[in-house]
Formats: sequence, C-alpha cells, structure tokens
Amino acid sequence: MNRNQAILIIDLLKENGVSFDRGLSEIEIQEIKNTFNIQFPEDLKMLLKTNHPVSQGFVHWRYGINSKKGEREISQRLHAPFEGILYSIKLNSFWLEAWDEIPDTFEEKKSRFEVEYKTKPKLIPIYSHRYIPEKPMEKGNPVFSVHGIDIIYYGFDLLNYFEKEFKIKLPEKFGNITYPKKIDFWSDFDPIDGV
Repeated sequence: MNRNQAILIIDLLKENGVSFDRGLSEIEIQEIKNTFNIQFPEDLKMLLKTNHPVSQGFVHWRYGINSKKGEREISQRLHAPFEGILYSIKLNSFWLEAWDEIPDTFEEKKSRFEVEYKTKPKLIPIYSHRYIPEKPMEKGNPVFSVHGIDIIYYGFDLLNYFEKEFKIKLPEKFGNITYPKKIDFWSDFDPIDGV
C-alpha cells in the first residue's frame, strides 16, 4: 500500500462510517513498538501514519500508549490468539500435525505450544478479531480472522481485507493481490492449495 492507496481506502472507509483521528507520528509508532514489543508491517504502518481509525472495533493505538486501561486492552487483544489456541488444546485436545508427536499431559502440551508460539510471527490486531502478521516486515501480508482455532484467511492483503470487511470496491489499478502469502504457523490453520 502506498500513500495514495491509503488515502483512498481511508476515504472509502469514512463513507462507510469509520471514524479517524490524525495519523500516528513516528514517535508514537516507536512508543507502540516499545510498549507492546511489536512492529507494524509496512502497509499497516502507512495507513496508521496517514490517519488512525478509531471507531469501535478498531485498535486505538494512541489510547494504548497514553492510558493504562488502553494498554491493558491492547495487550489482551495481542494475547487473544495464544489464549484461544491454548483453550482448544486444553478442552478439545487440539494439536496440529506440524507440531510433531502429541504430548501426554496438558502441561507438556502447554509447554511445547508456548515454545512453538514464541518463535512464530506475532499477530497484530486491526479490527474486531482480524489480525495481520508482523512478519515478514514487508507489504502484502494477509489478514487472518482469528477466533480460537477457527483461523482463516480473511484478506489476501490489507487492501483486500478492507474491501471484504467493509464491502468497498477498489479500482482494478490497485494491482490487487489474488492469492495470499504463506505465513509460518498461521497458514497451517487454513491451508489453501499451493500456499
């Protein structure tokens, strides 16, 4: 996403009732990085620097770095994918084949899952339970819908995600991505042929 694309997306989202605040400054982005130990991928960073969506459901990053309550709320959203998967491991004996042999006890499963999870790309919340992976640190990362272990591709990139979530139509000249990137770990939940 370039600046012109970000401006058009913002205008279309405003037409759909999404409220925006001024864009995040580089200082605020650095503070978010330090507070939450995350880095925005390039296209999300471009959007947030242009204008910051603040309607209900969106992550209010500025509030998160200026309020302890906001910081707790964002931390919970950042931690929700881990908690959702762990819940299914405990209650439903969920286990991905890619994680190798299934341990015997929940404590062993939890321990192995925690180690596995910490090495994988972090998910950054965008809106509701939609997340974009932090890595690779480049444009065009897919957006996932994450609800427990119900983890699916919800947008092939950020532009495709907004088009789908808010039912807006983007010009074809945007060069829309028609197939998502494979993201380590997260793509295992929603395997698409060839990804």
